[in-house]
Amino acid sequence: MAQGRSFRSSGTGRPASRRRVLRLAGGGLALAALAAGTVGCDDDAVDVEDSGSGGGEQPKGDDKGSADDGGGTGGDGKAPAPLWTRTTSAETYGDNDELVAAGGAVIASGSPLAALDTATGKQRWSLPGGTVPGAPLLLGKDTLYLASSEYDGTVVGYAPASGKETWRSRLGKDYRQPQPIAVDEKQVYVIAEILEDDGSSKTNVVAALDSASGRIAWKEQRDLGTAQNGIHAAVRGRHLVYTDFKKNLTVRDTATGGQVWTRKTTKTNYGFFAVHEDLVIVPQERNLQAFALSDGKEKWSLEASEFGLFREPAVVDDVLYIADSAKTLRAVDPRTGKLLWQSEALTDAGLQVPRQYVKAGDTLYGATDLDEKGGIIALDAKTGAVRWTFNDGTGDHHAWLVATDGERVFALHGTKLHALPV
Repeated sequence: MAQGRSFRSSGTGRPASRRRVLRLAGGGLALAALAAGTVGCDDDAVDVEDSGSGGGEQPKGDDKGSADDGGGTGGDGKAPAPLWTRTTSAETYGDNDELVAAGGAVIASGSPLAALDTATGKQRWSLPGGTVPGAPLLLGKDTLYLASSEYDGTVVGYAPASGKETWRSRLGKDYRQPQPIAVDEKQVYVIAEILEDDGSSKTNVVAALDSASGRIAWKEQRDLGTAQNGIHAAVRGRHLVYTDFKKNLTVRDTATGGQVWTRKTTKTNYGFFAVHEDLVIVPQERNLQAFALSDGKEKWSLEASEFGLFREPAVVDDVLYIADSAKTLRAVDPRTGKLLWQSEALTDAGLQVPRQYVKAGDTLYGATDLDEKGGIIALDAKTGAVRWTFNDGTGDHHAWLVATDGERVFALHGTKLHALPV
């Protein structure tokens, strides 16, 4: 992608993150084979350091945070001091599946791929080959599924707590770059390029791999005009739903792979959507629409504030949270579209709009894009009131990412990973 080119996010009214565009485009790149190693406890894989980068309004210093620094707040509306901060090998592009917490470990996409202990920040294990650009960290059935960094057409499962390989599958020599996109109790779903005789690829395939045996359960060629990059996917019951970079919204039957329905969307914030029960909820400029997974019929819709464009949605604990570009934050009943509350607190505090959400206790944590008035925003989950903000003050151009294990909140900014008390 050419340097100096200007990208604008359709449906947000703001410049798109260059790294976000590269992240989405990266899913379709056929990269040269890289040298790979085995899983091991490589102490040099991550440069681990203690740091005292404090909260959003706190003075910068070298004091290291502790678990007793005020619980989930630093007092007077200030962010709590980090329990620990580490420099990691993270190589992220701003997508929401590049930071995960599971099995007592927190893992950020990068090369090498390293897992840090959630309580101490010490390295547990590392995978020298790292992650494939554009491929997610996909969690399911106590397994971390990754596209192989050896570029040999395999998908590999690892135990998050130990880094031990527990599962492996290969789609076949006629396919390139298989990447896991979703997982349920029985299957791992992947998308891969279909190779032509000359080594090029014009089409791609979606397939289901048995999560016990690794065998191919089914595979279906996708329509012309679809893309392998920019994929966001989720599974609910018998339905696999996904979007791609060309604004296709598609639902397939998880048992057979048959296409249930597909439709073109308008501006969908790079394909982000949310699912709840039997609905897929899609932001499309000023409209938020919920479609039935079974037949694609619209069930409800919601309109944004005047001049506002809806941003990325998330369903957390059966509540849909979504903000618009006018900085109005809403909590919505995802079953009916009924507004539970609406808050202007982001505007009042002069903060940026979150693009990712997690919840711990009665606090909703939002991660923003790249802005000094952003970072991690702690919100009252019942009202949307701002409790505090955390920003490490580095000025790094990467988007913030957030994850939680229920006991701590993990904030990733560039290569800096902070553990915050809840």
